[in-house]
Order: sequence, then structure tokens, then C-alpha cells
Amino acid sequence: MTGAALDAVFRAAGGRIVAALAARFRDLDLAEEALAEACARAATAWAREMPRDPAAWLYRVAERVALDRLRRVATRAATTLPEPDPEPTAEELMMADDRLIPDERLRLIFVCCHPAIHPEARAALTLRLVCGLTTEEIARAFLIAEPTLAQRLVRAKRKIALAGIGFDVPSRDAWPDRLDAVLSTVEIAYAHAHADGAGSGRHADYAKEMLDITATLAAMLPGEAEILALAATVRFAEARRAARVRTDGLMVPLSEQDPTLWDAALIADGRRYFAAAARIDPRRPRVVMALIHAEWCARPSLAEPPPWRNILTIYDALLSVRDDAITRLNRAVALAEVHGYEAALEEVDALDTPGLAQFLPYHATRAGLLNRLRLSDAARAAYDAALALAPGDAERRWLEARRAELG
Repeated sequence: MTGAALDAVFRAAGGRIVAALAARFRDLDLAEEALAEACARAATAWAREMPRDPAAWLYRVAERVALDRLRRVATRAATTLPEPDPEPTAEELMMADDRLIPDERLRLIFVCCHPAIHPEARAALTLRLVCGLTTEEIARAFLIAEPTLAQRLVRAKRKIALAGIGFDVPSRDAWPDRLDAVLSTVEIAYAHAHADGAGSGRHADYAKEMLDITATLAAMLPGEAEILALAATVRFAEARRAARVRTDGLMVPLSEQDPTLWDAALIADGRRYFAAAARIDPRRPRVVMALIHAEWCARPSLAEPPPWRNILTIYDALLSVRDDAITRLNRAVALAEVHGYEAALEEVDALDTPGLAQFLPYHATRAGLLNRLRLSDAARAAYDAALALAPGDAERRWLEARRAELG
């Protein structure tokens, strides 16, 4: 059980711990290495006795590891540092005070999104350090090769160290230069939070955190339409969580979800954020994206047909301000319902982005279209390609059920 417990704590608190260590020691590599060493020690120590607050234990041990390494470096350089703290007692390491770990994630997000860092690396670095996504997961999200992403991450961390980038939240006039990367980070982190409809995925805990972070950002910059729109989108999407999975564990597609199961309070919050964003600038990409979610959340019940024509119209508008492979892939789902499956399949097959081969929604969408067109062999291959990318349990079972229908 120790390994499972350690993995759960790392997923839930790893980002907070790295952010807190980075803010204190102003060294990203040291923060990651110290947490890794703390986890290695936990694997042995927790087998004997579990601490009351495992996250606080990891933070304290990682902090001590970092201090010890800095003292060794200082000793070799013949400089002096304060005397080390006395070794903590067992009770100190077991203490259950969650406030031991300051939540510095938003600060670290702004650090990682500094304009001096290449734009393609900003959100990726934040997702790696703050959210704990693996290099493979981030590469899939950005539709690029994993080795390419790994190189970008190394260069970005080196840039922070060499350029002496500060680890403080920048002044308000510096926020706009970092804002798009910050919002891209939150978008992808939340997408991973609900990638597994059953809420059992390794990043499911991000959902509430992204609600909090978007609320904080909206309070910091209440005049930014894209922030308000993203806050709305997260709330609209999170409101539907209870309807995403059937009682037997299978995923429920959005068009088949029972709106009476949706969280009315979150939808109301989403509408308030969206209304504020639309008043500022209704043409911004994230505002248009939020409108898609708002349209779905306006559906009162399953008796009301899905708003496919409206959704397609909004996607057409979105293409004028954000034309990328993922937007076109999502649009194809609505296109299929309005103009037919052949037209949608043509759009999907025309997409020319190498990273789509490792993007599960691409294969799942294509498999569904081929299935509807009764092209069984091609549909079976597409379902197999989607299943090979290790979907969450609810999604896996749904894909397997659709594949089984082919015979």
C-alpha cells in the first residue's frame, strides 16, 4: 500500500511542494530533485509507519534535503551559511498541519511564463513543474514529439537560472505579457483533470484547484475577457461531472448526458463569468469557446434535442479566431450531426498535424464516424488506436463497447 499512498500524495500535493520549494530556494532543479529524494525516503519510512499528514512530511523532508545540498555546496565554496536546524523528531515529521506547505503555485506559473522563455515552452514548463504532468502527457497535449518537448523544458529551466528571473509575482503591468501562457496552462491542466470521466485519473484533483485558480485570476484581472471566459468554461465543464459516467461505469457522451444531473450552482457561476467576458470582448477566442459550453449548459433536459446547429455555428465563428487541429476536430463532431458523417470524416482525414497520431480524441472521433458509416474494418482499427493510448477506465469501457458492436 505504501507505493499507492505515495503516488496519491504526490499527485495531490507534488505541485504545491515543488512550487513552495522553488519560491524559497529560487532553483527549479533543486526543488524537483529535493522532492524526488523525499519520495525515495518516504518509500522506506512509510512502510514502517504512515505519517498523519503525508504531504507535510514530504515537504519537510524535501526542504531539509534542499538545505543540506545548499550547505554542501557552500562548504565546498568556502562560504558560510547558518547552522543547520536540529534534526526533527518523529512527532515533528508526523505533524498534521497542512499550512506547512504554502501554496505558491500561482507564483510559479507566472515565473514559468516569463517573456524571456520561449513561448512554446512556457505552458509546458508550468504543466511539468506545477501540475506534475509527465513529459509524455504534455507532448500529447501540444501534439508534438516527446523528445522535442523534453529539450524545450531543459532549455527553459536553464534560461530561468541564467537570466536570473525573479520568483515573485510580477507587477501588474508585466502580467499581460505572460497571460496567454498562464491561461493555456490552466486549460490543459483542467483538461487532464476531467480526462477520466469517472474522476479516478491521476490528475482528477486538479479540477477543484483550477476552479480556485481561475477565480483568483479573475479577481486579479477583472477586466480581462479571456480570464473571465476561462473561469466560465471551467465551471460549465465541471458542472457536468456527475452526469459523465453511467451507474455501470461507462462514459456518457455530452449529447447523451442528463442535464438534470448537472450542478446548477456552478452553471450559474459560469454564466456570470461568461456575461462579464462577453461584455468586454465577445470575439476573443476563449470567450467564443465559453459560449459553446454555455450553449450546452442551456439544454434543460434530454427531451430537448442537442443544439447541434448552434454549436456548429459557434465553432465556425471560433475558426475565424482560433484555427487549429483540435478546434477542427471538435467541430467535426457537430458537423457530422448537421451535414452528415461523410462530410465530417473528410474534415477529420484532412487534418495534417503529426501529433494527432498520439491524440486519443482524434482516433475516438474518427472511429465513431467510421462506425456510423458502417466501415467496420476501418472503425475497428481506429478504436484499437484509441485504446492503445491508455484512456481512463470509463472512456476505455465505452470505446470497448462501441468496438464490440462492430462484431
